[in-house]
Amino acid sequence: MTATMELPERTATPDEPDGGRPRRRWLKAVIVFLLIAIPAGYLYISAMQSRGGSDSKKEQAASTGLEEGWPSRLQRRVYEVTVPSYAEDVASYETNSWKASSLYLQFTTTRAKFAKWLTDVGTSASALKNGEVTIDDDQAAEVGWKFGSGHHWAGTVREQDKPKPTLAITANLDNPDYPQVFVVSTTTP
Repeated sequence: MTATMELPERTATPDEPDGGRPRRRWLKAVIVFLLIAIPAGYLYISAMQSRGGSDSKKEQAASTGLEEGWPSRLQRRVYEVTVPSYAEDVASYETNSWKASSLYLQFTTTRAKFAKWLTDVGTSASALKNGEVTIDDDQAAEVGWKFGSGHHWAGTVREQDKPKPTLAITANLDNPDYPQVFVVSTTTP
């Protein structure tokens, strides 16, 4: 006769579910913590990068000035500006914030193309007021523009209902055959 040894049946304790496995409450707590902490950390980092981004963009604009070249097609469509064909000294710069977004644009063109450009953007040469600088000092400082005395300035503002942009246009007419044009197109949500 062989003797068999019987092992006692294991019974579940109050800490163990009916399967006899020990509960891992700490594992659940760690998982819940990670599910909350990781997205929260990501949001915090994104917010800090976004907050610092506008400051660094301002510093970059102040140090490097406007970027040479035409604004992108998307920027021209959003800000409702164009650049006359064969314009010279074209440069642009865009700023974005929660309150408003602006496109700074400058170019030099001929008198006839400037008059046509004014019509294309919804105003006219007759709307220009002599001696008027329509771009304020803060906007000018953003990209290093200086609208001092001793020049023949003329300007106008084309305002539209939101969300369409408002265009502040100022032209240096020292050489009326080749005006140098400065534009700030601002859109607010």
